[in-house]
Amino acid sequence: MSTPIPSLTKAPTAQREAVPEMPNRLGIDGIEFIEFATSRPQALGQVLERMGFRPVARHRSREVVLYRQGSMNLVVNAHPDDARVSATVGGHPVISAVAFRVRDALKAHSRCMELGAWNVASHALAMELHIPAIQGPGGSRFYFVDRWDEFSIYDIDFVPIPTVDPAPPALAGMRYFGVVQYIGAARSADWLAYFEHMFDFSAIPDEQRFGILPKGYLMRSPCGQFLWQLVEPDPMMDDDLAPEHLQRLGLGVPDVGAAVALLKGRGVEFVESSQLHPEDRGALTRSVLGSVSFELVHQIV
Repeated sequence: MSTPIPSLTKAPTAQREAVPEMPNRLGIDGIEFIEFATSRPQALGQVLERMGFRPVARHRSREVVLYRQGSMNLVVNAHPDDARVSATVGGHPVISAVAFRVRDALKAHSRCMELGAWNVASHALAMELHIPAIQGPGGSRFYFVDRWDEFSIYDIDFVPIPTVDPAPPALAGMRYFGVVQYIGAARSADWLAYFEHMFDFSAIPDEQRFGILPKGYLMRSPCGQFLWQLVEPDPMMDDDLAPEHLQRLGLGVPDVGAAVALLKGRGVEFVESSQLHPEDRGALTRSVLGSVSFELVHQIV
C-alpha cells in the first residue's frame, strides 16, 4: 500500500475554515483486551499478578482465564487446540491478539475486509459469542468488540471466579498506553500505510517521543487513547531474523517512580544499566519466561 501519511501540522486557531478531526471510520474507542497465548498459564499468571492483574473469570469451554486491573482486561489463552498456543516456542508467552473496542463490531470487520484484510474464521461453540477478527502480524489477531449497556463479552463467554473482586483497582493508576510491534527491515512505510489505511491511525512527529525506548515510528489511534510503536531491526545486528510480531505492552502511569517502587515491592525486576534504567519518563521490566516484559511510560492523567 502506498497511501501517504497525512500532515499532522495544526492549523492556526484563527484560520477561517474549520479543520475536521482525524477520521475514525471504525469507531475505535480504546483497547478492549490484550490476549497472551502460552502453554504455561500458571507461570504467566504469577507474572501478571506481580504486575497487579488479578484472575477474575474463566472461559466456559476453553482453557482461557480473564485477568483484570482497573480499566485493563488481559486474557491468557492456554487452550491446546488453538494453533497460536501450539506454535509458541518452548511455551514462551506471546501477545497473540489485540481487541479494539468499536461502535459496531460487524461493520468494523466488514470495512476491514473490504480494504483487503484477511479474515480469521470463528470457532465459537454453542452459547459462545462470535468475535469478528482479522489477521495481524506474526499469526496474531485483531479483534473487534462492541459494548452494550446491558452486558459485555465477559458476561457471555466467562464464568466469574467465586469470592474474587470482579473489578480490582489498578496499581499506581496503570492503564494501557500502547503496543510495541517488531517489524521487518525496511518495512516501516508498509506498516505505517497499513495502520493508516485500515484503522485510521495517524503518525506522530519524530520530535514527539514517550518513555525511555523511543526507537522506531509512533502512531496514535484515531480515538487518541493509545499508541502503536513500529520498531525495525537494529542494522548493527545482522542476526536479528525474528519474524514480525507484537513484542510488549506499554502501561501508562502518572508517576513512574512511585509505580516502580510499588512494583519492586511486589517482586518485579527492572532493567537497570548505564544505558537503560528507570527514570521520570519511563521504565522497562526485565524479560521473564523468555519473552514477557512491560514498559512503564509517564502519562498525564
